[in-house]
Amino acid sequence: MYFKFTFCPIILLLWASLSFAQNVNVVIHGAASIAKTDDNFVCVTLDWWPAEKCDYNQCPWGKAGILNLDLRYGALINAIKAFNPLRIKVGGSLQDNVVYKVGEVSSFPNFMKREDGLFGFSQGCLSMERWDQLNRFFNHTGVKLTFGLNALFGRNESQTEKGLWIGDWQPQNTRDFMQYTISKGYKVDSYEFGNQLSGSGMGAKVDAKQYGKYVIVLKNLVKELYAHPETQPKVLGPGGFYEEKWFNTFLEVSGQGIVDGLTHHIYNLGPGDDPNMMNKILDPSYLNQVSQTYKGVSDVVNKFSPKLGAWVSESGGALNGGSKDVSRTFADGFWYLDQMGMASTYDQKVFCKQALIGGNYGLLNATTFVPNPDYYGALLWHRLMGSTVLAVTKESDPNLRVYAHCAKKKPGVSLIFINLSKDRSFNITLSNAKPGDAGKPNYEFVGKQNREEYHLRALTGDIKDDIVCLNDVPMVQTDSEDIPAMDPKLVDASTPISIAAQSIAYVTIRDFEAPACV
Repeated sequence: MYFKFTFCPIILLLWASLSFAQNVNVVIHGAASIAKTDDNFVCVTLDWWPAEKCDYNQCPWGKAGILNLDLRYGALINAIKAFNPLRIKVGGSLQDNVVYKVGEVSSFPNFMKREDGLFGFSQGCLSMERWDQLNRFFNHTGVKLTFGLNALFGRNESQTEKGLWIGDWQPQNTRDFMQYTISKGYKVDSYEFGNQLSGSGMGAKVDAKQYGKYVIVLKNLVKELYAHPETQPKVLGPGGFYEEKWFNTFLEVSGQGIVDGLTHHIYNLGPGDDPNMMNKILDPSYLNQVSQTYKGVSDVVNKFSPKLGAWVSESGGALNGGSKDVSRTFADGFWYLDQMGMASTYDQKVFCKQALIGGNYGLLNATTFVPNPDYYGALLWHRLMGSTVLAVTKESDPNLRVYAHCAKKKPGVSLIFINLSKDRSFNITLSNAKPGDAGKPNYEFVGKQNREEYHLRALTGDIKDDIVCLNDVPMVQTDSEDIPAMDPKLVDASTPISIAAQSIAYVTIRDFEAPACV
């Protein structure tokens, strides 16, 4: 069914060996953690977009939307099961157009192209038959589910201010939907209230005070219907782009104990048809710019309630379905995995990539269900990087990005190295920072056990390739549509860690002594 390769072409190995090597010492500060993520930090979305959703003269969604995705494909099932479990957020731009076909609501439309509709579409309907199908699928694949709710139900667009939705949110349809969900025993980990309604909004916006008022109504509804605290889903919001004043006002109105996770979206690569996309992805100074957003959200959380926790509940890199030339290639991993690393250092609990399938930025190809390169990077993060985040310092070329966590499976630490440089490799030695001895030199770490290394490269050496090699073995599905084995390379601990040009590597060191990881 697919082309098979036993090894990556030897030309790639020769090309990597010819690149200029730079020696770098990386210091891991293992005495204390700097942040904590959720155990299910890696998250993906399923979106509502119908096949008619088109941007930049292309229609990349096909039948990947929530209402028309074929849930029987073995490749889809196996890709999700490999995470064991995978967090999925059902939601997206059209979620505030969705009517739940349950209770006394009389109008159950299908999504139709409509020029004056939100995002160019009419309202759509989630039938309970489809909800049943989805939940059987989620249960079978072990999904940890976040569901995005319609926060505009009952509201109308203002006649005096374009894009502003006013009026009272009517919760009855959501109540009926939750009651049905509870009656069926379906498990929902969290509900997110609305999509991209914060600040200036995307298509629609809601006043921060109004949003705060009705998120309280939602929280009380959840507490009423889910009587047992241990089974009570979390309430998340606002699920939009960060604007400091709006977020502060919303949290002042809602108060503490209402929202369980402060959610925001990141699309820092701009529109999907930007011809400068690749340059942005490979520019460390450009990638660093979004840290101000992470810091802003983190500061708001600490101001109102450190227990609140921040989530990136949607991040596709490039807007409007992603870039057809970049988002599905190996190159996108430089942006994606760097974003997860950066977000984790700012105490973001969850990072949801748009999307599992659909558009150009899906982890899976929307037509064949074959994993794109980002899938393998995400799966390795989920398996290797634990929830405890460690500080890392280095003096080197900024093209080398490094993030460290306690290993997911104890003992030890796991690191991810991202080399953005086209012609420079790095030979890395590690040092262990001495706690409390800031003025004294750190001591070089000399391991006694073999390291576990996972090196990711593009198949041909061209980062626009859509096939990734792991330790020089191409990652292609088996004949039974299973995810291929992803075994580490065991490397002598006395040798430097070698990171080839334009490659990504995960490294787990079992005998690295980090008190924060005990």
